[in-house]
Amino acid sequence: MLTLKKSLTGIGRYVMLMGRVLTRPDRLRMFRRQYITEMYQLGYNSVGIVLIISFFIGAVICLQIKLNIQSPWMPRMVTGYTTREIMLLEFSSSIMCLILAGKVGSNIASELGTMRITQQIDALDIMGVNSANYLILPKIMGLMTIMPILVTFSVASGIIGAYCTSFMGTTTVSELTEGFHYEFNQWFFWCGMIKAVVYAFIITSVSAYKGYTVEGGSVEVGASSTDAVVTSSILILFADIFLTNILT
Repeated sequence: MLTLKKSLTGIGRYVMLMGRVLTRPDRLRMFRRQYITEMYQLGYNSVGIVLIISFFIGAVICLQIKLNIQSPWMPRMVTGYTTREIMLLEFSSSIMCLILAGKVGSNIASELGTMRITQQIDALDIMGVNSANYLILPKIMGLMTIMPILVTFSVASGIIGAYCTSFMGTTTVSELTEGFHYEFNQWFFWCGMIKAVVYAFIITSVSAYKGYTVEGGSVEVGASSTDAVVTSSILILFADIFLTNILT
């Protein structure tokens, strides 16, 4: 009973915080500056890990499919086709966002949590600044803008990784190319983009809520960072089921 009450209280506080966040900024010039900064910090600094993980996952998916689906009745292009569908529909949008939830989510929660316990947020409130809007909205908008670009990089890197497996002799470039082009549905690409935007909002808003509302000291800031990652990951998985059912 207490757990249910705590959960409902948390949901209510989250909704109230988002009501303060999702308002028109008081100073648009300052917002634009923060918006560009957050895009760089949250997105550009994540490009490296996205490219590396996607490259090797694309290669492994291609190898596993080729080695485990060997049949004279199976078209040779099925390896490229399946790799493309997995990268487009699930890995680059959903799984990659789960990975970024650990990196980006913990960063946001710890940053805002530190500002809370050092009373920097209280100082903004005393000066009459809408601290929730000033601190959180640029993060939400910045990651929602950059996440589709990261997903596109992830798909491209995974396909390059799949092509690199042709040097191992498991498949050929022509077979992979045929599979990548076979019955390509552009809507699947846009499904990944829509999912990425939704997941970006979940990661930033939940992590910001956990950090913004933290109480205590440095230990509680660490706990809020962990809680932010776990909660964001669970919500992304639920959203994945919901969006997949609607979009595909």
